[in-house]
Amino acid sequence: VRLVESGGGLVQPGGSLRLSCGASGFTFSSYDMNWYRQAPGKERELVAGISSSGGRINYADSVKGRFTISRDNARYTGYLQMNSLKPEDTAVYYCNARYILRDYWGPGTQVTVSL
Repeated sequence: VRLVESGGGLVQPGGSLRLSCGASGFTFSSYDMNWYRQAPGKERELVAGISSSGGRINYADSVKGRFTISRDNARYTGYLQMNSLKPEDTAVYYCNARYILRDYWGPGTQVTVSL
């Protein structure tokens, strides 16, 4: 079982990044997928979630209207499009796949929003 995030990096305020989450070793299409983030000194928080079929989506209030979560089950990949980035979006972003009691995490990718 493997989840690997990619696409993080350094971006200026107002910029955009697209995170990807590649899955392998399990039936990705059966799992809900979430993106979490953790900033230094803060607890990990849920950023966005998408159901296994993509029919249900939810966002944290802090990212609504700026971030878009999506998935391509045929490619075993999830995405997080992040626009209008702010310095407070700086954090390590984690991909999570969840199905009943099964809970898988990626190692995370750093996103830094700074001049």
